[in-house]
Amino acid sequence: MSPKRAPRMDRVNQVVQEVLGDELELIDDERLELVTITGVRVEPGLSHAVVWFSSLSRGDPEGVAVALGEHRIRFQGAIARQLRLRGTPLLSFVPDPAIASGSRVEELLRDLHRNEDDGS
Repeated sequence: MSPKRAPRMDRVNQVVQEVLGDELELIDDERLELVTITGVRVEPGLSHAVVWFSSLSRGDPEGVAVALGEHRIRFQGAIARQLRLRGTPLLSFVPDPAIASGSRVEELLRDLHRNEDDGS
């Protein structure tokens, strides 16, 4: 990828994330109540985009991905209406691995703190 394209693609990723976040707020689906779009990576050819999300609900992240996928056409329509791109990327929804990693670190720290308190 040429250096000139990287800033443009970063901007495309950011704007698509904003559009998806705004559209997500308008969807009346209880499975998506505590869901946040945490990142987007649109391929340079604009044919595909990976959308990362986090959910504060205790539900299965795969279930959230399915729910987001059920609204894919609506999301793609919002992108098409609001952005002037050559095409609308096909969206894939994936749980944000950074959120799971952060949660695991917090859990380990809590356990460590509890063990220190028990040993004192």
